[in-house]
Amino acid sequence: MKLETPVELVWLRDDLRTLDNPALFEGMKQGEALAIYILDTRSPGIRELGGAAKWWLHHALKSMATSLREIGVPLILRSGDPEQVLQELINDLPISAVRWNRRYSPSEMKVDAQVKRRLAERGIQVQSYCGSLLKDPWEVQTAGGTGYKVFTPFYNRLLELNIRKPLPAPEAQDYPGRSLPATEDLETWNLLPHSPNWARGLEDTWEPGENAVDDRLALLIDSIVGQYPEARDRPDIDGTSALSPALRWGHLSPAVLWAELEQVASTQPEKAQGCYALRRQLAWREFCWHLLFHNPQMLEKNLRAEFDDYGWAEKGQSKEIDSFISHWSQGETGYAMVDAGMKQLWNIGWMHNRVRMLAGSFLVKNLGVHWKVGEEWFWDTLVDADLASNSANWQWVAGSGADAAPFFRIFNPELQGKKFDPRGVYRGRFAPLGSDPIVDLRDSRQDALEAYEQMRKLHRLDPS
Repeated sequence: MKLETPVELVWLRDDLRTLDNPALFEGMKQGEALAIYILDTRSPGIRELGGAAKWWLHHALKSMATSLREIGVPLILRSGDPEQVLQELINDLPISAVRWNRRYSPSEMKVDAQVKRRLAERGIQVQSYCGSLLKDPWEVQTAGGTGYKVFTPFYNRLLELNIRKPLPAPEAQDYPGRSLPATEDLETWNLLPHSPNWARGLEDTWEPGENAVDDRLALLIDSIVGQYPEARDRPDIDGTSALSPALRWGHLSPAVLWAELEQVASTQPEKAQGCYALRRQLAWREFCWHLLFHNPQMLEKNLRAEFDDYGWAEKGQSKEIDSFISHWSQGETGYAMVDAGMKQLWNIGWMHNRVRMLAGSFLVKNLGVHWKVGEEWFWDTLVDADLASNSANWQWVAGSGADAAPFFRIFNPELQGKKFDPRGVYRGRFAPLGSDPIVDLRDSRQDALEAYEQMRKLHRLDPS
């Protein structure tokens, strides 16, 4: 049975929220809105979600369905090829427009462009919005009209631009009680782990969906942001925003967080420094997507091509390398700070940022393993893994990316532990039992520096 009243179709992706959702807001303002989430299993180049991300998506969709129900918007679930799914809906419904918030990875942009062309051929209006970033990547440009490769000038330029004000949640609609298109059963998507259920730690730690964001944001503003500049490097205390999963899945829009930080900085001067420090971290997320948009090859290749000759080891290269990778991924390197981070990652699907840098440095420099190995492991185990941040940050640690850390900045896990976990609370919580070190820190550091020196001479690079 077809609906007679024209329908506004809102295609949800990484924007699972009702507050400050431009596509949803505009769709409901124009008429009766219906939402759809499509699990893309067909489009070329679309990367399959990791295990932790699948767990999050399952619960996030259940939460989103509830949020949408409260404002009278049905949520349809479908899997397959997005173009085919949307074409089928158009055959069944009097759809007047399809709206979505833009995506910025190469494969996703290709899918969206193709869908837009096909829908336009059928006379369907398509409108997209900037809802997942503060600014579209092409809006932040150098004086020469190109993308940025260094964060600080990018950030300074971002501060000069007008950041849009957040939109309110849309007013509830009375959706007609008519027949709706079939929706798939979320359980049949098999996003949750079975036999064994390795997600117990995730279940105990996280509440996917926008409902939990308000409480965390309030705690952040009340008791964390004032100490954020110093506390954010301390994994032994609750000193970070812990909002990266909410930003990755769109339960919280960056515009809302930006506006909140601006408001607090202007009204509570004692917290201003912390607000600005956190705002800078939010801008780093923005910078990662900026880099990916202008350098789509960074998902697979070193941005600094000279690092192609560094000689990193790959998985399967030797039994010793595979053993190193196994010990690293399981948190059994013999260095408590690294092991605590890797066990935290496996336990709750998240790792403190300071420890992410440390664990990454240990893999690519002390163990000599290619950063793509670490990127793949993080992709599978992080609840907040996204394409841009994951690849950009791994290349930052490896020294092969844009505005990357100098290669000779090799973190010492023992010194890092003494400095940022002085009482051993973090290490004691996640890695209380020690094991024998799998490499010597001094020798492996020297090996890395010698390999870098050979690469530098080969390409006649400046020593810095």
